[in-house]
Amino acid sequence: QVQLVESGGGLVQAGGSLRLSCAAAVRGSFAINVMSWYCQVPGKQRELVARITNDGNGNYADSVKGRFTISRDNANNTVYLQMNRLILADTGVYYCSAVAGPYTYWGQGTQVTVYP
Repeated sequence: QVQLVESGGGLVQAGGSLRLSCAAAVRGSFAINVMSWYCQVPGKQRELVARITNDGNGNYADSVKGRFTISRDNANNTVYLQMNRLILADTGVYYCSAVAGPYTYWGQGTQVTVYP
């Protein structure tokens, strides 16, 4: 079993930056493989923002390429999302997810609100 706790969300003016963190507590025999960040806005499906493998390969949604950077600290089972040049459309609840063995785990989400 994996428990994920996100932090770092908040209110930020457009053009500003935020850094999200997600700490994973692993209690089981499966190591974490892929860790990801998703964003959900009311009335829409959760969408992938960025994902990173355990060897550091990351990929991004087109809408955030060049603005967001995903990174991870494998020793501490933590994944980060550095969000720069935020725009209004980045507003949403950001969820961390982790894949361990055949299972996918989710955090509780952290709200990011970008204002004009």
